[in-house]
Amino acid sequence: VQLQASGGGLVQAGGSLRLSCAASGRTFGSYAMGWFRQAPGKERESVPVAGISWSGGSAYYKESVKGRFTISRDNAKNTVYLQMNSLKPEDTAVYYCAARARAGGWYSGAMDYWGKGTQVTVSS
Repeated sequence: VQLQASGGGLVQAGGSLRLSCAASGRTFGSYAMGWFRQAPGKERESVPVAGISWSGGSAYYKESVKGRFTISRDNAKNTVYLQMNSLKPEDTAVYYCAARARAGGWYSGAMDYWGKGTQVTVSS
């Protein structure tokens, strides 16, 4: 499966952005999806900021984004979204979407496919 993230940009603190990740292939609905990020000068985080099951029935959020970020998916459109509200300067990072084909935990080593990232910059 190929993944293409989009929707990043420059926003002021307190603002919102909606990221999208479009997937190719007809098996998108069988993958769990996650959003990871890499802050400037740091390695990509091993735990996603958010993840969602193949059905959309369950979601995971990193503690620092709970209540601010919402992950969702539309299997008919082969797309997963990350709605980011109340953005903070520390949310500045390149955001990557990733897909997991097998049962597993929410960590980078469990993901099978990665897309290219989209830059999110939050100014103070």
